[in-house]
Amino acid sequence: MTFSNLQRQEVKQRLESETWDLLVIGGGITGAGIALDAVSRGLRVALVEMQDFAAGTSSRSTKLVHGGLRYLKQFEIKIVAEVGKEREIVYENGPHVTTPEWMMLPFYKGGTFGPLSTNVGLRVYDFLAGVKKAERRKMLSGEEALTREPLLKKEGLKGAGYYVEYKTDDARLTMEVMKKAVELGALAINYVKVNSFIYEQGKIVGVHLQDQLNRTAFEARATTVVNAAGPWVDTLREADGSRTGKSLLLTKGIHLVFDQQQFPLRQAIYFDGEDGRMIFAIPREGKTYVGTTDTVYKEDPTHPTLTKEDVDYVLAAIRYQFPDLKLTENDVESTWSGVRPLIHEDGKSPSEISRKDEVFESESGLLSIAGGKLTGYRKMAEQIVDRVLQVQGRPATKTKTQHLPLSGGDVGGSAGFRAFKQQQLKRAAELRIAPNEAELLIQRYGSNVEKLFTLYTEAPAAELDPLTYAMLEYGIMEELVYTPADFFVRRTGALFFHIDWVREKKLAVQNYLADRFNWSEEESKRHQHELETLLIDAVEPIE
Repeated sequence: MTFSNLQRQEVKQRLESETWDLLVIGGGITGAGIALDAVSRGLRVALVEMQDFAAGTSSRSTKLVHGGLRYLKQFEIKIVAEVGKEREIVYENGPHVTTPEWMMLPFYKGGTFGPLSTNVGLRVYDFLAGVKKAERRKMLSGEEALTREPLLKKEGLKGAGYYVEYKTDDARLTMEVMKKAVELGALAINYVKVNSFIYEQGKIVGVHLQDQLNRTAFEARATTVVNAAGPWVDTLREADGSRTGKSLLLTKGIHLVFDQQQFPLRQAIYFDGEDGRMIFAIPREGKTYVGTTDTVYKEDPTHPTLTKEDVDYVLAAIRYQFPDLKLTENDVESTWSGVRPLIHEDGKSPSEISRKDEVFESESGLLSIAGGKLTGYRKMAEQIVDRVLQVQGRPATKTKTQHLPLSGGDVGGSAGFRAFKQQQLKRAAELRIAPNEAELLIQRYGSNVEKLFTLYTEAPAAELDPLTYAMLEYGIMEELVYTPADFFVRRTGALFFHIDWVREKKLAVQNYLADRFNWSEEESKRHQHELETLLIDAVEPIE
């Protein structure tokens, strides 16, 4: 498979010269899922994304494929049942990019949860979500909870529920879904924006496009167009003149990242803040990250930034639950903020709004989908593709994605991945790659890691070290990397979890990309400025 911006011109020519069964607008997890489902059912599929893949909501979540325990509190039984079962499917199809994580839910005297409600809630959750026996909930005493996590607030601690969530890299998950769609024949391209729709007899038959890298205009035609643009769904509905009825409410969530030396969390915790909002604290890659907020957001969703008020809120929640730490703003190593597109419900606060997805169908034939959760992306895609087949008068077929390994997931499911990992760790040792770096590569790339190891052995003596070269060259050839931000934010997550490495490697990566893509000086400065801005935004909240 070649999935590279080195062939950008050829991809654009093909996009314009053919008529597609389905054109998907939006390269987040929802759009990627729709493309994969549709192409696996035999449709000719193209997808366009105005930024980079997963640049919006799909790289800025809490990075959990979780079953929605919080929705049990709101009696959203159907959502809990559906996404709970979906976790297992996502895990088995991509065990490298999704891993089980035991989560502790402490309960305190006078808190929202008590021993009985926690026990009953988790038991119902196990049943609804079809949790396998080895991962079913356990109940811990206060002493057992503190043994597992000594940093917990001790005063009033009565015990804890103990259950499994699934940790993921949201942007990598999106990428692996997209790559699988491309492998099966879909065409996908980043940095291409839909400017307007093309109509014939009142029906949408295509889109006017603009390449965001060189500002050239072109068009694409399709039998059906699906709007899966996340926070921009309503913008496109407006352009179609069909924004009626329900609309989106954008809410912002932020996360703070600390080095484990500053916040030595052993155990993932799901806890009640002072205001009753549930917050996650999760150890990952030598860091601990904590979030999230849930506030209405009315600014440009392209680059959401965090405020001092956001940071203060999360720091206060940390001090409340982990009082011995005394963390301050100076201890924050990195941050991220993301916008959630929810379906507006009158009289409800952002935290109370349902995470259900909603499909809108306009008279022009535009199909739009909004809301939903990362975990439920596959079911959302199935719903849309079923409707596309119906609209086009095609025979109804069942989705094929339930047992379809994602790119990197060709390892025989979760059981096979364990054996694969051990085998690849041995290979990495032979290549003298440090065990911690090898572990990271295997979890990030799964069965594709063998290509990384080959590139590592072929690395030229140059400004880039062999490991960075292998990741970057693979990203250029097979993951449509074009800018430093693509590489450092969406393909590696390094801006969030290894920000010092970004600072160390940014110039070498910038130079390599400039050479590979033959950037002009002006273009080089533009991409360099974008990364520098992201580095500043990651550490400096706005007042």
